[in-house]
Amino acid sequence: MSVKNKKILLIIGGGIAAYKSLDLIRLLKKNNNDVKAILTDSGKEFVTPLSITTLTKNKTFENLFDKNSEADIDHISLSRWADIIVVLPTTANFMTKLSLGKAEDLATTVILASNKDILLVPAMNVRMWIHKATQKNVKVLQDYGYLFLGPEKGEMACGEYGEGKMASPRQIFSYLGNYFNKKDLFKKKRIKALVTAGPTREYLDPVRYISNESSGKQGYEIAHALNRLGIKTTLITGPSNLVSKKEIKTKKIISANEMFEAVKKCLPVDIAICAAAVADFKPIIKSKTKIKKDNIKCKSIELERNRDIVEFLGKNNKHRPSIVIGFAAETENLNKNAFSKLRQKNCDLIVVNDISKKDSGLNSDYNRVSIIDNSGKIKVIKKNKKSFVANVIAEIVLDKFLINDRSFN
Repeated sequence: MSVKNKKILLIIGGGIAAYKSLDLIRLLKKNNNDVKAILTDSGKEFVTPLSITTLTKNKTFENLFDKNSEADIDHISLSRWADIIVVLPTTANFMTKLSLGKAEDLATTVILASNKDILLVPAMNVRMWIHKATQKNVKVLQDYGYLFLGPEKGEMACGEYGEGKMASPRQIFSYLGNYFNKKDLFKKKRIKALVTAGPTREYLDPVRYISNESSGKQGYEIAHALNRLGIKTTLITGPSNLVSKKEIKTKKIISANEMFEAVKKCLPVDIAICAAAVADFKPIIKSKTKIKKDNIKCKSIELERNRDIVEFLGKNNKHRPSIVIGFAAETENLNKNAFSKLRQKNCDLIVVNDISKKDSGLNSDYNRVSIIDNSGKIKVIKKNKKSFVANVIAEIVLDKFLINDRSFN
């Protein structure tokens, strides 16, 4: 699949595979893409600014402090200009800089200042790639939302064979084609998604309430991941200190009933992901004034069930989303209990998180989840940042939606 009429910013790093950037530029320019390039100091050892300028028909950017373009503030203007930033070859050293958040030259400063997706195309010796330090950096960068392509297995310039060879210009070109095709399709089709997040509160009186420890982090990360894919996303969130991106329409609620009503008003949507930890029960009677402990005559509180939002969406014959995803917080028999809920609520997928572990789950930056589809197929994600989990869920949703919606083909 080809990519056309896009603005591509290349950051060319210091590796023998840097020469392949020239072939990629030719491919991109042949398809009417506007290409600009930043050449790092290490990259200059392998390709020249003249070669890049000749092919891109644009100035080659090299220095953070450029007297000839001070008024433009290159690290800001370049990051805003691009539709995507591609770093090739991405060396082990460059990944270390990115994982530490360094901004010591034009390339790293542009990336740190960017609001666009960044594709890393690694190339290095196989031992460097599989080293624990490199793999730790890869995990950190994936958590930050960086995209990766490769490396491939093959014979390298050093003569060794293994995983570490940079993806070919044709592979990168094809990847960019698929990337933009999906984003453009979602924009063209005006795909809409609904995400719920956070806890709900069921008040006993103006002061006391029933709730849980959910922070809303997983739901917010999912909303951000869908938004990055070009999907128009609405976030309905319970009480939380988190802040969503400006492009995401956010509706704040308190109780389970308020969330239910907000979800109904949001319909119809194409995708619904219910990550909120909604209270199952609410007090039958809510006191209008604070209950004084001296006046409490009984030791029990009568409760009634709240409406099940996921089941309402899954069994909604009139406005059922194409994809409905529920969440299940479990402490035992995780997959069995979750699959039972999936069937009961007519979900397409259910994400079960193990809340028995103190270092992940509710009110944590990390999660351990299994993603189960309606055929019983299970994808396990070991302990990882919620941002990483969100990206995996978003990609699964994307692929499933493209399969379900024949009009995309």
